[in-house]
Amino acid sequence: MKAIRIKLQQDLVNYKKPTSFQLKETYPLPPYSTVIGMIHSLCKFDKYHDMKVSIQGKYFSKVNDLYTRYEFKNGMKYESARHQLKAGEYGISRGISTVELLVDVELILHIIPEKQDLITVIEEALRLPVEYPSLGRREDLVVINEVKTVEVEEKKLEKSKRIGKDYSAYMPVELVNKVVLKNKEQGVSVSGTRYKLTKNYEIVNQGSKNSPKNFRRWNKVEVLYGSNIAVLRNENILMDEDQYVVFAV
Repeated sequence: MKAIRIKLQQDLVNYKKPTSFQLKETYPLPPYSTVIGMIHSLCKFDKYHDMKVSIQGKYFSKVNDLYTRYEFKNGMKYESARHQLKAGEYGISRGISTVELLVDVELILHIIPEKQDLITVIEEALRLPVEYPSLGRREDLVVINEVKTVEVEEKKLEKSKRIGKDYSAYMPVELVNKVVLKNKEQGVSVSGTRYKLTKNYEIVNQGSKNSPKNFRRWNKVEVLYGSNIAVLRNENILMDEDQYVVFAV
């Protein structure tokens, strides 16, 4: 099967954890839904196209920064003593908060659309984007260094294979027995951080037929995040034609 391999970099970026508020924390790598959203936006897709994604990367450090936060409550009327901004008859509060940022991010992404005829569409959208690409927040601009269509196939390794120097990755939990993490802690059988990451969603009606209330129901995938990863000898693993390991989810 074919995949699009993308190498990109970002200066300062936040891949927001959905449960963080006062300090807007970031994941160490973008979650699958963020990458899929970028691809769909650049391709101008008006419906969801199923695809598998592999995400590897590294960053230099983390910093915290201040940002302006706007808050409002559904239906709350404007009160001069409470709100700083007025939108029609409704009030908006404005304040400051803190955001966690990754510095000097490098990523290697593999995009494997289920409909393989979309390969050409995705490659063209990445080579000639209709607007500046961003990943994370709207202002988290992306510099694309490489876009390449590659063949991906499962191979049995004759010797162990390490992913890029200092790179980390999200791995499907079923691959835990196929890899070893070099920064393994003493007394811990499997190191790394386990995440449930959003990938895609479906719209569900929580109201009635006559008074629908539509919400997004997210599908989450369970992965292990680790660094200094080596895939063990004699294991079968997906690899592209240039010998990059692919952890497709």
